[in-house]
Amino acid sequence: MELESCYGQKAELLKALSHPLRLRIVRGLLLNGCRNVGCMEANTGQSQSCISQHLMRLKAVGVVRAARSGNEVYYEVADPAAAAVVSALFGDREEEYQCTISR
Repeated sequence: MELESCYGQKAELLKALSHPLRLRIVRGLLLNGCRNVGCMEANTGQSQSCISQHLMRLKAVGVVRAARSGNEVYYEVADPAAAAVVSALFGDREEEYQCTISR
C-alpha cells in the first residue's frame, strides 16, 4: 500500500470515530457483540433514524458490517483497527470485546 493511501485510510477511520455517538455505537458493539438498531436505541436514547445515519457512515468506511436475519439487521465491528483505537481511548482490553473480527 502506498504511504499516502495508508495515511488517507487511517484519517478516514479517525473521522468516522470522531463523532461521540458513532464512538459510543462502536464501543457498544465491541463490548456487547452484534446488535440491531432497536438495541442501540435503547442503549443510547437516540432515534432509529439518527442511529441509522451514523451506522451508514461507519459502514461506508468499513468500520461495521451488517447481516440480515429475517426482518432485523444486525451490526458488528468489522475493522480490527477500529477496535484498537477504541481500546486505546478507553483503556479496554481487546480480548474482552464481544466481536468476531480477526486480531
